[in-house]
Amino acid sequence: MNDPTLQSYVLLNSGKAFFPALVAAIEAARVSVSLETYLFDFNGAGGQVALALCAAAKRGIVVRVLVDGIGTPPLSAMWHEQLLTSGVAFVFYKPMGRLGLLTPNHWRRLHRKLCVVDRQVAFCGGINILDDWYDPNHGPLAAPRLDFALQMTGPIAEAIAFHTDQLWRSAGEKSDAGVEGTKTGNAKQYSGQMVLKRTKDAFMRLSDTAKRQRLRKTQKGPDQSSSRLLLRDNLLHRRTIERAYLTAIASAKTEVVLANAYFLPGQSLRLALARAVKRGVRVRVLLQGRYEYFMQFHAARAAYLSLLNAGVEIYEYTPSFLHAKVAVIDPDGAQCWATVGSSNLDPLSLLLAREVNVVITGCGIPLQLFDILVQAMDQDARQVQLIELNRASLWQKCLNRAAYALMRAALFLTGHRY
Repeated sequence: MNDPTLQSYVLLNSGKAFFPALVAAIEAARVSVSLETYLFDFNGAGGQVALALCAAAKRGIVVRVLVDGIGTPPLSAMWHEQLLTSGVAFVFYKPMGRLGLLTPNHWRRLHRKLCVVDRQVAFCGGINILDDWYDPNHGPLAAPRLDFALQMTGPIAEAIAFHTDQLWRSAGEKSDAGVEGTKTGNAKQYSGQMVLKRTKDAFMRLSDTAKRQRLRKTQKGPDQSSSRLLLRDNLLHRRTIERAYLTAIASAKTEVVLANAYFLPGQSLRLALARAVKRGVRVRVLLQGRYEYFMQFHAARAAYLSLLNAGVEIYEYTPSFLHAKVAVIDPDGAQCWATVGSSNLDPLSLLLAREVNVVITGCGIPLQLFDILVQAMDQDARQVQLIELNRASLWQKCLNRAAYALMRAALFLTGHRY
């Protein structure tokens, strides 16, 4: 943390690498820790992160944690007490109201996975604060889930800190160490803002536009790798991540490799992949091979046929749950490109949720990520064949179509087209 201008990147492969690095950074914090996540689970590695946050707060570090109000369940009495007495500000973003998910506004979730320490060391990726060997819905896992994050230093950490500060303000809590943000049960979990404060924050966001643009400019590391921070929200950055994917795929010359947990590409993305194949680009997609959620599992399979007919290779990861949201394009080329982040290539991520990805160009990280993904496809996945889709049972086809129709109907209710 000695040189705030030095930009560096480390690819963290799953929780085995991510959690020790995250805990070490929190333990080394001198001023502040800001963490955002969809799911914070206190079993195993998640408990170790929580203890590190509590210890940091006890020694005077400003510790702020923002979690999604649906993804993270209410705190247990033990953790409520421990976080509160330690001084950790633990806030739920948009907790469930009386109507819950019956209100389309509640479908706009906080899906970002970010942490920034002292505004100098940052983490961004798809990994929740959730132990690799445990799933809240399925219990202990036979193998760790596959996911990725980046650890970064330098100006991009300041950019991430800027945006976590923004969201902390808009979430309804003061951004100082005296906040009591920890609630339990059905109690009100974050306070509403006064109209005056909302107006003030709006003007602050407008006046910060120039600073935000400076912070989001490409930054170069010592190996000539460079990075960009991509946000997806419902105001200024509605399609930023989607456009980055489309632009990169359109420029691909040899390889496109995608790994996505919940994959339901819209027409623009399907066409981009098909056109890449026609240009002679090899396109491979690594997807979830194990049943996790009805909608995501079956709706994705409704899109398989058109992709396979276009020449896209589809692989399903089977040892455990695939939770990655990454891509690599032309890893051996001069314009090698990779992205690591929280955004799936489905309508929930691309149209509704708050997401963040980092794009890196320069052959270090893209090549590392490419090698890991290709190994996973070769050793831990099965390739989906067109013949098996054609031979699928009528019941299976009906389930796939029903899930796809439900997804489209949900989008219609939100007023979005995809």
